[in-house]
Amino acid sequence: MMLKTHLAVSTALMLFFLPSVSSKLIFIPVILIATLLPDIDCAYSTLGHHWIFKPLQFLTKHRGIVHSLTICIVISLIFAFYIPVIALPFFLGYASHLFVDSFTEEGIRVFWPLSDSVTGKVRTGGAIEEGIFYATLLANVVLLIALFI
Repeated sequence: MMLKTHLAVSTALMLFFLPSVSSKLIFIPVILIATLLPDIDCAYSTLGHHWIFKPLQFLTKHRGIVHSLTICIVISLIFAFYIPVIALPFFLGYASHLFVDSFTEEGIRVFWPLSDSVTGKVRTGGAIEEGIFYATLLANVVLLIALFI
């Protein structure tokens, strides 16, 4: 999926969980940054085009280990032990990216290296993704209004 769809879905999760979170100023940026991270293995992504991620792109292919719940869970557990305040938003942002990408034709390997790919029928940048994006934007508006009522 495209960046805008990933951010819209993560924003919906953020708005849903925000009333229950005590560290809102940490929660918001962490969930949004974490949703960008799975694409660091792609040279054309928002983060992946930076030189610091180039070595990773030589070691893995796009939608490999970085696009798996395996790495998401491992990193989230490390954060849970050492920096607990960022563990939940990190997991939610990263996992939402993986969840949304699992519906695409390219799919993901959920528990790399053990699992087969999980794929869907959604074409990245296609009409169905656009529908998902606008539906999620509408949900974000509703969630935002609910926060202030």
